[in-house]
Amino acid sequence: MQVYLVGGAVRDHLLGIADADRDYVVVGSTPEEMLSLGYQQVGHDFPVFLHPQSKEEYALARTERKSGHGYHGFICDFSPDTTLEEDLERRDLTINAIAQDDKGKLIDPYHGIDDLHERILRHVSPAFVEDPLRVLRVARFAARFNHLGFKVAPETLDLMKEISASGELETLTPERVWTEMQKALCTPNPEIFIEILHYVGALKVILPEVEALSGVPGPARWHPEIDTLVHTMMTVHRLAQESHDPVARFAMLCHDLGKALTPKENWPHHKNHHALGLKPLENLCKRLKVPNEYYDFARLVVFYHSFVHHLYQSGAEGIVMLFNHLDAWRRPERIKPWILCCKCDFLGRKGFENRPFPRAEYFMEMFAICRTVTAQEFVQQGLKGIEIRDAMQKRRVELIETFMRTLPRTEIDDWANSQPAADSVRD
Repeated sequence: MQVYLVGGAVRDHLLGIADADRDYVVVGSTPEEMLSLGYQQVGHDFPVFLHPQSKEEYALARTERKSGHGYHGFICDFSPDTTLEEDLERRDLTINAIAQDDKGKLIDPYHGIDDLHERILRHVSPAFVEDPLRVLRVARFAARFNHLGFKVAPETLDLMKEISASGELETLTPERVWTEMQKALCTPNPEIFIEILHYVGALKVILPEVEALSGVPGPARWHPEIDTLVHTMMTVHRLAQESHDPVARFAMLCHDLGKALTPKENWPHHKNHHALGLKPLENLCKRLKVPNEYYDFARLVVFYHSFVHHLYQSGAEGIVMLFNHLDAWRRPERIKPWILCCKCDFLGRKGFENRPFPRAEYFMEMFAICRTVTAQEFVQQGLKGIEIRDAMQKRRVELIETFMRTLPRTEIDDWANSQPAADSVRD
């Protein structure tokens, strides 16, 4: 029985990344022997054991043979005769197929160390095409390591295209897809995940609502990048620079879904795309079983993100009503990420990247002022029920009116001349 540290822990150590999960492969053992040594078996599809003390995962070395469709369509062999090299050969990328023995010696039969140095994500063997989940995994690794200069090898991209064209992606369960997507949303460059899926033809299967944005034009004056999918990727990239919140990143990815549903005869304008975007968002979230936390916040961003372009048009009362619609008084934690999404929608356009967006700060200041209004004052005045609600509403409007008088005139008067009115909810 020999034990080797494998996978991400070895890879990340060589990259100087700390705190990676430690996984081990066991060569020359059996389930019976592992149990006799006090390990706890937890794997259902194949034997994985938890160490009696550390609780780290130890998997028996195995080989795999394709026997059907999809992620589960494999016959696995856990013979004690399986070698370390055979176990490593079934892994997805060479950088994930490096092992280390208990003396610190590296075993690298597929030249993963070379690919680490070259910053290449390369498949281990032609058997790569047998597992459709690898398309998403490679795209996720590309998103995670993009800031380190990693690129997917052209020959690996070709195999990802082959998988995408085979129909195998459709066999992936919603849970598997969402797990990979959620992990990708937590990477430094989540937009890379989407861009690669689009490039290899997988996005139309995994996220058809997002793929539908490709080729949808925006007005050149307000969207010099033209293509709506390009704009969406720019907004996701910008948001990832300012927030680590995967919930906000998901909302940013979905914010313009409605533009794919606006009548083509109206293009490049997209009147009411905010309302049209709610149905594809619902379809996406139901299909992938997206958690309610993600769906609920994305609905606010999809429907209300365009309102910021005309924030002052309905005066102080309109601003307070917007806070009401955002459920700001019960869910105040939503306001900052919501206005941040609006900010990144504005800045995520070619040539707009370095423009000022003071509106975000003004919006947060107005919210802080409104939060000083409490029911207690009006209860003491003898008001009840709806009377208290109306009085609080009126006081908030008065406070916003006072605040608006302190704003630079350019903030209110010139906004219509610098914003994409053609994309607005009132277009």
